[in-house]
Amino acid sequence: MNSIIWLVAIPLLGALLCTVFPRLANRIGWMFAAGNMLAALLVMHTVSQEGAFHYVIGGWSQGLGIALFADSLTALMVVMSAIIALAVSIYSTAYFTDTKKQAFYWPLWLLLLTALNALFVSADLFNLYVTLELLGLAAAALTAMGGSKEALSAAIRYLLIGLIGSLTFLAGVVLVYTAYGTLDIAVLTQQFQNNKVSWAIATLMTLGLMIKAALLPMHFWLPPAHANAPAPVSAVLSALVVKAAIYLMLRLWPDIFYPLANIGISYVLGGLGAAAIMWGSYQALRAQRIKLLAAYSTVAQVGYLFLGLSLIIVLPDGELRHAVMVGVVLLALTHAFAKAALFLAAGVIMQRGGHDRISDLDGTAQTLPVTTFTLALACVALIGLPPSGAFLGKWQLLTVLLHEGLWFWIIVVLSGSLLSAAYAFRLLGHAFGKKNIPHKRLAIGLEELPALVLSLIATLVLAFASAPVAKFIQPLSGVSQ
Repeated sequence: MNSIIWLVAIPLLGALLCTVFPRLANRIGWMFAAGNMLAALLVMHTVSQEGAFHYVIGGWSQGLGIALFADSLTALMVVMSAIIALAVSIYSTAYFTDTKKQAFYWPLWLLLLTALNALFVSADLFNLYVTLELLGLAAAALTAMGGSKEALSAAIRYLLIGLIGSLTFLAGVVLVYTAYGTLDIAVLTQQFQNNKVSWAIATLMTLGLMIKAALLPMHFWLPPAHANAPAPVSAVLSALVVKAAIYLMLRLWPDIFYPLANIGISYVLGGLGAAAIMWGSYQALRAQRIKLLAAYSTVAQVGYLFLGLSLIIVLPDGELRHAVMVGVVLLALTHAFAKAALFLAAGVIMQRGGHDRISDLDGTAQTLPVTTFTLALACVALIGLPPSGAFLGKWQLLTVLLHEGLWFWIIVVLSGSLLSAAYAFRLLGHAFGKKNIPHKRLAIGLEELPALVLSLIATLVLAFASAPVAKFIQPLSGVSQ
C-alpha cells in the first residue's frame, strides 16, 4: 500500500477504535498519533527520494478515482501537523481526566486529524471541499467541549461561519466543473483560462478560504472560538486548522489561478494581510487573557502569510519567488509550533492557577518555571527574534520587499514585529512579577513537557533546519507536473 494512504487510514482507524473502546481512548489516542507521525515521516522520505508523486486509490485512471498527491510542501505540512498532533495528544492524556470527556474528545480529535491529512494530500477540488467541511465540523464540535455558555456560543458561530465559507468554496467548485468538466488540479492547471467565469470561480473559492483562514475582516469568529475552547483544542485550531485554508491558497493561486494573477490582486491580498497584522497585533496588546492574546496574535500571523502570498502570485519563477515561498513556509511552521506551545502553556496555567488573566500572573515564573520558560520561547518565535524560524522567514520576506521597493509593506512588517514585542513583553512582565507569590513551587507535570518541546522546535530546531527546508521546497508548480 502506498505510504500516502496511511496518513488517512491510521487516524481514521484510531477514531473508530476510540469510539468502540471509550475507556481505552487515552491510550489508543496517543498511540495512533504516534503512528500518524511515522506515516508523515514516511511520506517525507518518499518525496525526498522520488520527488512529487500521485496515487489514485483503487487503480482507477487519474481523473476518475480519488487521487492523492504529495510534494515538498505537502510533506512539510503533514510532518508539522504530525509533530503537533503527537504533542497535543500526549498533553490531552493529562488534560482530560474525566472518562466521559475522553470518550467524546478522542474520536473527534482523530477525525479532525484524518480530515486535515486528507486535505493536505487531496489532488482534486471536490475532495478538498469534503475534507474542508469535515475539518470544520470536527473543529466546531471540539470547541463546544469548553462547556461554558461562551464556548457553546463560539462553537455555534464557528459552525455557521465555517459552513458559509465551505458553501462559498463549493459554489466555486461547481462552476469549475461546469466550465471545465474536470476537478483534477493537475488538469485544471493546464486548462484554466482568463475569462469572466474563471474570475467568478477564483472570487468564490478565495472568499471561502479567506473566511476559513480568518483573514480580516472575516476574522470575528476566531478570537471567541480559540479563547473559549479547551487548551488542546485551541492549540489545534490555531496551529493546524487555520493553516489548512492558507495551504489551499498556496495551492490554488500559484497553480490553477495563475492566469488571473495581476498586481491588483496582489495589492488586495497584501492590503488585507497588512490590515490583519496591525489590527491583530493591536488587539493582542489590549487582551486581558493569555488565550485571547494568543487568538488575536493568530489573526496577525495570518496577515504575514497573506502578505507573502500576495508576492508569490505575481513574482515570476526564480530566486525571488522561491525566497518568498521559503519565508512563508518558515513563518507558517514557526507560528504553528509556537502558537500550539503558547496555548498548551496557557492550559497548564489555567489548570494549576485556575485562570489565565494576564494581570494576575505575578509569581508564575517562581511557581511554574518550565511553563514560564515555554511562554518566553513561544514569544521569541512570535516576535520573530533570532534564532527562531520566524526571524529567518521575515528576513526572507523583507529582503524581497526591499528588492521590489515595497516600502509600505516593509513598514507594516516592522511595525507588526514591534507590536508583537510589546504584547509579548507585557505578558512576560507579569509572569516574572513578584506579587502574590504562593509559598511553594508547583511540581513539574507531564502536561508541561509537550509545550516545551514545541517551543524549542519553533526557536532552535527550525533555525538550524532553515537551510534544509529551503533546499527541500520545490517550485509551487509541482501539482501540474
